Amino acid sequence: MNAVARSELLARRARAVRNVTVRLCDTLSPEDCAAQSMPDASPAKWHLAHTTWFFETFVLKREASDYASFHPRFEYLFNSYYNAVGEQYSRPDRGLLTRPDWDEVLDYRAHVDAELTALLEEPGRLTNASLDVIELGLHHEQQHQELLLTDVKHLLSHNPLAPVYRPSKEPADVAIQSLAWHALPGGLVETGHAGAGFAFDNEGPRHRVHLEPFELASRPIRNGEFAAFLDAGGYDEPSYWLSEGWARKEEEGWAAPLYWEKRDGRWHHFSLGGIVPVRSEEPVCHVSLFEADAFARWAGCRLPTEAEWEHAADGVPVEGNFLEGGRFRPEVAPRAMHPGPLQMFGDVWEWTASAYAAYPGFAPATGALGEYNGKFMSSQVVLKGGSCVSPRSHLRASYRNFFPPDARWQFSGIRLARNATRAGDLSV
Repeated sequence: MNAVARSELLARRARAVRNVTVRLCDTLSPEDCAAQSMPDASPAKWHLAHTTWFFETFVLKREASDYASFHPRFEYLFNSYYNAVGEQYSRPDRGLLTRPDWDEVLDYRAHVDAELTALLEEPGRLTNASLDVIELGLHHEQQHQELLLTDVKHLLSHNPLAPVYRPSKEPADVAIQSLAWHALPGGLVETGHAGAGFAFDNEGPRHRVHLEPFELASRPIRNGEFAAFLDAGGYDEPSYWLSEGWARKEEEGWAAPLYWEKRDGRWHHFSLGGIVPVRSEEPVCHVSLFEADAFARWAGCRLPTEAEWEHAADGVPVEGNFLEGGRFRPEVAPRAMHPGPLQMFGDVWEWTASAYAAYPGFAPATGALGEYNGKFMSSQVVLKGGSCVSPRSHLRASYRNFFPPDARWQFSGIRLARNATRAGDLSV
């Protein structure tokens, strides 16, 4: 595709992506949008401003010589972690930014959107290298759409009124898919991004990995299966837990997945649709790597490696329960529509056993954009597949999400793996 046609395509996509981000805030009050519930989360207002800052900083200030900044201090206020750009406002204190107010943030977005559209609509104005940065910025914004929802959920969960972000209907009862195992022969396989479509730099280079024969569970672990782990005393038995995970559980008082609580003897959980009973058939969600690993050990299994997961996802269509569906909650495993494992995409991010590290031959981009992924390759673990609040167009098998192993506020769940020599079925 030539640069002119690509500019037209990106102009349409920019309008669509940027509109979605604002619409996600439709049911929030200005107070909701300004508050911050913990250092790892950010106010909704900050997400809207930071994604705008990205285009202003990396596109408009570089491409438009006569561009006038909307506000000279926004470069400092809404810089997340780009040290090459300059200093940043303290991340744990973003909730103290009562100014700019909501309306001014929307004015900021409108200002930058108008300038960005003008650049994209000027024939031949931008090179393919510049368009690459804009495409990166749109995928960056889709990441923040998901983060906005996870952060809003964490914020609202702290309110005794249990506010409803958006009502959600209970799904119709469907036939439950029994857990089965998909056998894969292993061998020398290729992993990492391939093809001409967009990918983040950390998804490559594509390279070869040797896998031993293994089996992957046909679907994510359900709430009812995880509840059996709770009933069996799984949170009280240190032999199931990694040392750091046990220490973190004890320190934080974990006794169930995040947002779970007992009411009248039954488990309930806080959702973006308010407090609802835990449905045993839905995928378990909001567990840390430590909880996922402990469950796998209790079940006599393990978590898949990143390469195993990606190899098993080869050829599986990116279909399922995503942000676009508006449910914002994991769904029951659907009837099998293809021969591969179910729910590989959407519903819950799936923890792997792989540390987030560079692929062989990886080199970060030069300049500030090189800080996007590479500098976080320490003390993080890879998750795969996307969740019920991930945009569908943002996902692919090679996508590498990453979080610290104690992270629980993301929509993270569990899929089991086991060595091919293991016989029998999972019994929980």
